[in-house]
Amino acid sequence: MPMNLPNLLTWLRILAIPIFVGIFYLPPSWLSPLGQNLVATIIFSGAAITDWLDGYLARTLNQTSAFGAFLDPVADKLMVAAALIVLVHLERLDAPIALIIIGREITVSALREWMAQIGKAKSVAVSFLGKIKTASQMMAIPLLLYHDTIEGYFNPQIVGTWLIYLAAILTLWSMIYYLKAAIPQALQNP
Repeated sequence: MPMNLPNLLTWLRILAIPIFVGIFYLPPSWLSPLGQNLVATIIFSGAAITDWLDGYLARTLNQTSAFGAFLDPVADKLMVAAALIVLVHLERLDAPIALIIIGREITVSALREWMAQIGKAKSVAVSFLGKIKTASQMMAIPLLLYHDTIEGYFNPQIVGTWLIYLAAILTLWSMIYYLKAAIPQALQNP
């Protein structure tokens, strides 16, 4: 396992998950609900930024590795799943939306692993649709985490809810796209 800056950022993202979740279990005397929302939003946003940054640094510094290519999406999916579960627990997100998003991530990850095993990984490479889905998710989750109205005018809960619904629709659409790309391979490689 090569330890370089991109992989270190990925590991930090994974290590931030229990801290992120634990924020919401602190007693109000330690951190107010508004403080919990703010700290969790900052941690998640920092993780989202490092998700982009570690890939950028790996390419720029020529420090790409098979281990990094494996660990990066795992870290991303773990952080998103943790955030969605927290949001369901806080009653800021409906469980079916979280199940759609988490279920798709598991399905597509398994599909990609299988396609890689039969040498057809490129047919299920990340699509533009998948990138839009991820962007919508990464904007929605911090808004839902923050939750509190800003300056009495901007309601992050409403905007975040619309964005997470959009992400759920794109999630299903992109899963269908990936499954359609894999079906011919499944018929040829039973």
